[in-house]
Amino acid sequence: MKKQYLIITLLFLTANGIYAQFTLDGQFRPRTEYRHGFGNLIPDAADAGFAISTRARLNAKYESEAYQFYLSLQDVMVWGENRQILPDDQNDSFAVFEAWANINLGKGWSTKLGRQVISYDDQRIFGGLDWAQQGRNHDAGLLKYKKNKFMMDIGLAFSQDFDNPTGFQSVGTAYNTSGFFTYKTMQYLYAKQQGEKFSGSLLILNNGFQNFDVNGDADGISSLQTIGTHLGYKSGKFNAMANLFIQTGERQGELDVKGAYLLGLELGYKASPKVALGLGTEVISGNDGDAGETGAFFPLYGTNHKFNGFMDYFYVGNHANSVGLFDIHASAKFDLGKQSSLLVKVLNFSGEQELASGEKSLGTEIDLVFAKKFKGYGLAIGYSQMFAADGMYELKGITDDLAASSQNWAWVQLTIKPQFLNTKKE
Repeated sequence: MKKQYLIITLLFLTANGIYAQFTLDGQFRPRTEYRHGFGNLIPDAADAGFAISTRARLNAKYESEAYQFYLSLQDVMVWGENRQILPDDQNDSFAVFEAWANINLGKGWSTKLGRQVISYDDQRIFGGLDWAQQGRNHDAGLLKYKKNKFMMDIGLAFSQDFDNPTGFQSVGTAYNTSGFFTYKTMQYLYAKQQGEKFSGSLLILNNGFQNFDVNGDADGISSLQTIGTHLGYKSGKFNAMANLFIQTGERQGELDVKGAYLLGLELGYKASPKVALGLGTEVISGNDGDAGETGAFFPLYGTNHKFNGFMDYFYVGNHANSVGLFDIHASAKFDLGKQSSLLVKVLNFSGEQELASGEKSLGTEIDLVFAKKFKGYGLAIGYSQMFAADGMYELKGITDDLAASSQNWAWVQLTIKPQFLNTKKE
């Protein structure tokens, strides 16, 4: 019944939106992947993974002077996962990806309430994680202010699951959903000033994680604070960006966090109209090994696939309390004409802390992405190769004689974004 109600709502909005400012669009994004070492080293005896997944979205937006309303419905499908002639979706992936209203309060103020994507700057701490077919969203309320080139968001969230085995939860607010830094409470302040050449932002974030005692009963909250800045500069052919963040407080399970930090620097230069060069480094602190505490930083809700190599060996559902990372990388993007481009990126990885053996070197990754835009759709093709060092085998818990001699990953992605209706005034 959930799907039927949502479809009826969309049809109602479409009919009424004809006389207002209403847009209805979608996205169809199939991706084919060959995985032979994606996310982890693959053993020599294991077969490579091969599959096709599809993301389908239907997006509706209604705008008036008083408010904006947005609804995004999504399904993520792996080809063949449903048995033939089943009446339902076996993977239960159909979901409301976004559902929010932004109410204009006047004089630059507004409030945005509901399920939404929260994304700032280069998406290092907060990002939409668009690469993942499911994406990332938050159920939150934002108080927003914007005037000229200054903006400020104050965000608040309180998560609940009503997950009580005796029925609808009516006593207490224990939150039983956990994993991947899922929070019970969240409060943050984000402010940004944009200048002619310089820009700077400040983020002060507090996350509260539900703790449980030995009997499984709710037992307080661990609070983790992330504080930092993103700086940007652009002049002529040159641009630079820097990230400086620290973490303190407690992770889930009352694990003390002390001295955790992330430092990043990206330099870019437009060498010619058809060639853009990049050079960067990132240092993320790791666990120092002291019992009961950690010095490891984790970038929480960012688009982590964008950083530290496309093969996702670090901070993408993994590496949460490990040896940290020292990443130095160089890239070149070539404009090949006719709306096509080629990205070449080389990354070298080491641990910020030593492994048990004293080793730090983890390996080198090469990423290649060819992209081309056609009329009404886009195509991207990628290939990545990991040249693992001894430290990577130790980190991932597999000996080099048992690992496959080649660790690689290839993918092809088609993206179509049809616009079905647009009544916006030009």
